[in-house]
Amino acid sequence: MRTKSLKKNKINVVTLGCSKNVYDSEVLMGQLKASGKEVVHEEEGNIVVINTCGFINNAKEESVNTILEYMQKKEEGDVDKVFVTGCLSERYKPDLEKEIPDVDQYFGTTELPGLLKALGADYKHELIGERLTTTPKNYAYLKIAEGCDRPCSFCAIPLMRGKHKSTPIEDLVIEAEKLAANGVKELILIAQDLTYYGLDLYKKRNLAELLEALVKVEGVEWIRLHYAFPTGFPMDVLEVMNREPKICNYLDIPLQHISDAILKSMRRGTTKEKTTKLLKDFRAAVPNMTIRTTLIVGYPGETQEDFETLRDWVKEMRFERLGCFTYSHEENTHAYTLEDDVPEDVKQERANEIMEIQSQISWELNQEKIGQEFKVVIDRKEGNYFVGRTEFDSPDVDNEVLIDASTTYLKTGEFATVKVTDAADFDLYAEVV
Repeated sequence: MRTKSLKKNKINVVTLGCSKNVYDSEVLMGQLKASGKEVVHEEEGNIVVINTCGFINNAKEESVNTILEYMQKKEEGDVDKVFVTGCLSERYKPDLEKEIPDVDQYFGTTELPGLLKALGADYKHELIGERLTTTPKNYAYLKIAEGCDRPCSFCAIPLMRGKHKSTPIEDLVIEAEKLAANGVKELILIAQDLTYYGLDLYKKRNLAELLEALVKVEGVEWIRLHYAFPTGFPMDVLEVMNREPKICNYLDIPLQHISDAILKSMRRGTTKEKTTKLLKDFRAAVPNMTIRTTLIVGYPGETQEDFETLRDWVKEMRFERLGCFTYSHEENTHAYTLEDDVPEDVKQERANEIMEIQSQISWELNQEKIGQEFKVVIDRKEGNYFVGRTEFDSPDVDNEVLIDASTTYLKTGEFATVKVTDAADFDLYAEVV
């Protein structure tokens, strides 16, 4: 008898890509645990499930390299089985099966029951909200919808995630209650498009009503909104944001570009004038709101003039938070039919220029915070500092607040009131009040 078969199987889930993938891995792990399986996240295990990203070239490369790394471990006998799921295998399954045939099985983004079966587990419908969270205990992602109906020319997400499908409010409340019972204090609402929430289920944009229900969940102190689409944004959300202290004065709204010619080619359904008005309306409705956006430079046909329009607009709008990416030419998207005509070095120069401008804006806005008091949540201890965030900052992508650990003891996951004593481009230094 082979000794190997006596070994108890331990399933290691490896997550690549965005917060929506983190959420999917947590649901998978919750299902496996409910079936009595031993499951870990990015630790040692003899069975490996890789949840891949297929969004842009860099992410695809990372996913393929991770698969190859675990296939090497399988060859060396350190791992018994390797399964691949997520966006890359949804999008490229036939190619992957041909190129890396020794993977035990590939699964797409909607094939969770099949994946569980391959892992010797049953899919349990009744497990609403049962997840093994992999984030720090104080915050968790709450995915309120799957897929996307928008026709953006550059985006492959509808190919990998399908049509927009909202999760009913009552299911999300149950999930939020379970997370709160486990000590989660901050819910980060995610979807491909929050703006569209409810249209399929309730025949109207229903994000405000969902927020009204979630603020009633005991134990939750912050609710944060991620990934809203600018066109058709439900303005009643701002009224709830203003009225309900639990809802962070924060909105992540990827705008991608501002030149009318580029917006039209991107199929964004808006213009520079409309977008600028929308942002001014946001600031009028919620005066101390932080707006995070993401931009793409080097899109096909982007001229120097288009770029300068974007650059000058970034200076004018003074976003509190901003990320900038270079365009990635993705097959089967509408933009793939266009010539990818901006050289890579020009794309990179443009991205760097935008981020330098943003760094200066962020530094200036941070200087204004010196002497002010803020409520912060403590995420972790790093070196000589406790690292926290204000309501205006999302984990991993935004500014952080550093508090000297040699003079103060703070508990991770707890809230504290601090006074800002100094500020850099993207960090605030503070002391507990």
